[in-house]
Formats: sequence, structure tokens, C-alpha cells
Amino acid sequence: PRSDCIAAEQLCLSDSTCNGTYRILESCALAKTRFPPLDYDSRVRCLNAELDLGNSSLLHCRCHRRMKRQEHCLRIFWTVHSSMTDGYFNLETSPYENPANEEHWKTDYNKLAALLSGSQLAGDATNPCLKATHVCNLSKKCVRLRTDYASICTKRAGSEDVCDRRKCHRGLRNFFEKVPEDFTKRILFCPCQDELCGERRRKTIVPDCSFQYNTKPNCLWLLDSCLEDHICKSRLADFQQNCHPADMSPDGCSQHSHAACLQAYMGMIGTPMTPNYVSNSSVEVSLWCTCESSGNQKEKCDQILGMFESNKCL
Repeated sequence: PRSDCIAAEQLCLSDSTCNGTYRILESCALAKTRFPPLDYDSRVRCLNAELDLGNSSLLHCRCHRRMKRQEHCLRIFWTVHSSMTDGYFNLETSPYENPANEEHWKTDYNKLAALLSGSQLAGDATNPCLKATHVCNLSKKCVRLRTDYASICTKRAGSEDVCDRRKCHRGLRNFFEKVPEDFTKRILFCPCQDELCGERRRKTIVPDCSFQYNTKPNCLWLLDSCLEDHICKSRLADFQQNCHPADMSPDGCSQHSHAACLQAYMGMIGTPMTPNYVSNSSVEVSLWCTCESSGNQKEKCDQILGMFESNKCL
């Protein structure tokens, strides 16, 4: 069975051969963040060190979305698999355990929703997004973490008219990782029939802070920011694996699991590549970026944008 990467690292460090190989991979991962790029001999040395791990539990370890020390676990995974990101943005495999293998938290959403129905709090029955918010307010954890990110993402830092995007993103990740999915999915994917409901849904993640910059950056710049961040790179790999479209598949997904794709989509929120709804009147989503002025990398840029804008699986 796959172990988590923190346990696998401890096991490896207690073995002198594995320890030596792992230290080489650590220096390889560090060298890849620096300029100039690794020369041919160094790349071969790094690849050989990865192959030397053979059947080590490090090579097959994974992380859990809700685990403590998640960043440390992901750093270990990308140290061992650093060759995956060479030359192209397609990340071959997700560092996260399969959603099917992860324990789904039992929640009291339906019990709280039943308490809400018939009460004055229920509000307009035609606005499911409003109802989902009211149900969240009845759960201590849901309302606390939702209030946390809302206050951070609307707070203006100093005299400048800008928010602290990094803190806002961290607050959003906290909400989507720590609150049971019964609540988060209903708030983020509530079905709307009118623009008032759509506006509430679009503003779920406080887009003025978490999503929009003053001007749209190039999508390649967003990708570069993402690949420099262990969490974002991991969520992108998870998204690419679970939301990979397949034309021949009846449901449009190569993995045949819309639930896994939606979970991976939620994982992107609170990263440099945070997506959101583009309007109040549709369920179309996008990244806040453009492919104008991409030069000879226009095709790659369009692919990045297309993962969200024209993805049949998503």
C-alpha cells in the first residue's frame, strides 16, 4: 500500500543507501530553481538518482488533501519526481491519493438544512446559493472559516487600495480543505436560475481580491507562478489528471469521475491559478489571464486557458 511521503521519507533517511540517493535528489530539486539550468551530466545524475530509488516507498508515496504538514509532504513528492516537470507544463501524475481512497467526512448538512427549511432564515427559495450560505452559518466550523477568508479578502492593506492576495488565498484554501465538502460544494456549485443568484455564486471567493488583478496577466506568467509553488503545482497536477477531457468518453472525462474533477477544481482555488465564474448568467469558468502577446508560445498559452474555458470534463 502507498504510504504518505512524510512516513516514507523517515524510512528512507534511516537507510544509508536510500539516504544518499535522496540527498542527491534534494540538491537536484534545488538546482532546478536556479539559473543557469542544469547541464547534461547533472540532469543524467539526477535522473539516475530517481531511478535508483527503484521500489522504495518514496517513489510511490502520496499525500492527502486534508493532512497536517501538507506542504512538507508535497515538497518530498516533488523532490523525488522533479524530472516530471522538465520542458513542458503537463504534470504526469497527481501527488494526492485518489479521492476514492480518501475518507469522506460525515456531515450534518442535511440535518441543518432541515432545521433551516420553514424558518425565516431560509430566504428566497429560488436562490439556492443564499440557502447554502444560511446552512453554512448554522455550522460553527463552516461559518468561522468562511468569515475568516471573507474578512481577509475584503481588508485593504495599508494606504494602498489593494488586498493581501497571499493571505486571502491561504484563507480560501483553509475553508475548502477544513470544511466538509457537503458545505463547500453546495456554496460553490449552487444551481442558479437568475442573475442575482449567479452574482452571489460568482462572488463566493471574493474575486476582487482572490481572482482579479488590475490588468489581466499573461497565462504563461500565471503558470510560472504556479510551478514555483509546491501547493499550486500539486493542485494543477491533480486538476490535469482528474479533469482531463476525453472526446471518445460518454461523460467527456478520461477518469470518468465528475466528482473527482470538481474536487480537483476546488483545489485550484486559493492558488496563483485561482479560477472563477466569468459572469452571473452562466456556469462558464476561466482563469484571470490573457494569451495576447504570447509570441511563439501562443499555442501553449491557449492550452492553459483551454483547461478551464473549453474543458468538456469540467
